[in-house]
Amino acid sequence: MNPLIPLYVAVPLAGAFLIMIIGRFIRHFNKYFASLILLFLVIISFLSIFSAGDNISVYKVGGWEPANRIPIGIYMVLDSFTAIVLCIVNLIGFLSVVYSISYISRYTSEDYYYALFCVMAGGMNGVVLSGDLFNIFVFLELSAISSYALVAFGVEKNELEATFKYQVLGGLASFLILFGIAFIYWKAKTLNIADIRMVFSSGYDKSYYFLVQLLLLSGFGLKAAIIPFHAWLPDAHSYAPSPISAMLSGVLIKAVGIYVIIRLFFNLFAISEGMAVLITTLGTLSMVIGVFLAIGQWDLKRLLAYHSISQMGYVVMSVGIGMILVARGIRYEVAALAITGGVFHLINHAAFKGLLFLNAGAIEYSTGTRDLMEMGGLAKSMPVTSATSFVASLSISGIPPFNGFFSKLIIIVAAVMARFYLLAALAGVVSIITLASFMKFQRYAFYNKDPDKKKDLIKEVPFPMLFSMIVLSIICLLLSLLALPGIREAVLTPITDILMDPSRYSSQITGI
Repeated sequence: MNPLIPLYVAVPLAGAFLIMIIGRFIRHFNKYFASLILLFLVIISFLSIFSAGDNISVYKVGGWEPANRIPIGIYMVLDSFTAIVLCIVNLIGFLSVVYSISYISRYTSEDYYYALFCVMAGGMNGVVLSGDLFNIFVFLELSAISSYALVAFGVEKNELEATFKYQVLGGLASFLILFGIAFIYWKAKTLNIADIRMVFSSGYDKSYYFLVQLLLLSGFGLKAAIIPFHAWLPDAHSYAPSPISAMLSGVLIKAVGIYVIIRLFFNLFAISEGMAVLITTLGTLSMVIGVFLAIGQWDLKRLLAYHSISQMGYVVMSVGIGMILVARGIRYEVAALAITGGVFHLINHAAFKGLLFLNAGAIEYSTGTRDLMEMGGLAKSMPVTSATSFVASLSISGIPPFNGFFSKLIIIVAAVMARFYLLAALAGVVSIITLASFMKFQRYAFYNKDPDKKKDLIKEVPFPMLFSMIVLSIICLLLSLLALPGIREAVLTPITDILMDPSRYSSQITGI
């Protein structure tokens, strides 16, 4: 049992409580205390990567022991996949909070902002760590409700409209998820993921099983904003404060959407070829349609939002290819490569998309606009923002030596080896269109002539915002090292192993 596991949830939730009380009496307490909380979570997250390896740690909340070999109570589970997603959540969260020190000073009610931010981080950590379906739902709602409030933090017409759409579709997603969980409990009489796997493996009604899978895929697909469940994302990401946009795109759609889909369809359900083909198709559609919706955008944050849909399509498609091969019982080494590529791109996307939204926030902070047609000549007046956005643009476009190149290369190679030649070709074409889209961004924002001749009045953003952007640009380079054989085996291979061997996940939790 790892005693650090409950701290991922307890510390940010307790921090939110203290911020609301002490922040009323001590000026600036909120921003620095929130930063310390997220820094602490980053430290224990990286410690968990080194301690996880091939091991699975289980924390039984309240000390509830299994009765008659049936897991009861609340189980929090930490394995290699959990550990890497916790690092994503808390590192992007820490850098977003530091960035917020200057960015949110223009808003009122900072105590509410930092308290809600801590609640959102604690909720996402809880989703990632939960070993049972109901508490995944509880923590998912905790993170979702706080994110609804944070999207509307500017309380202007557009923010309120965006968060209303987000709440309606988020509520629908929660309804579908809760129905799916209820149907599982009706049949399995348990909510523990590992225990449900063992109950279902002894026999089940295939049509009933397929209905449950569709409900959960639709619910978590809405949370992940994969096509056709993406309608809420462009507005929510565009009108939220930029640190929240970075959290929504870089973290939230992964932790409460993609992560849960991958976890459930590998470690709870037996993989069927029909469901694997459906997931691969949804990923491919997201990848292709998302990039075509993005390239015509002139609102910078809206352009980035549509690219989130496209890049998540790469992840879902690649993991889906691995699922198809596993379902067919063939070429397990290619399936492992496809899953590795999907997880690698999941990690990379958090870095370069988080950085791009922080870049967009810096541009809006200094110029007062998100319209690319109203920008120009910012490279001289905002050199750090220009340089870091160039790194992020090359990363998302898949240009070496940046991290996006290596994960996309693995995905395309895996698709070719699996003989999905059309999917490999589409992945390459989408990457080229992505490059065209970000060349437009670079040209109109930084190297075009300033249409208003006001660039002398524009200055670089304050240091806390620069710090977060610089750190993320360095991470975009360092993550390329995950493609090296020794490092890949140490970090990514244990994740692939735990996903492809669900019996090991179940047996280490249930003890059977």
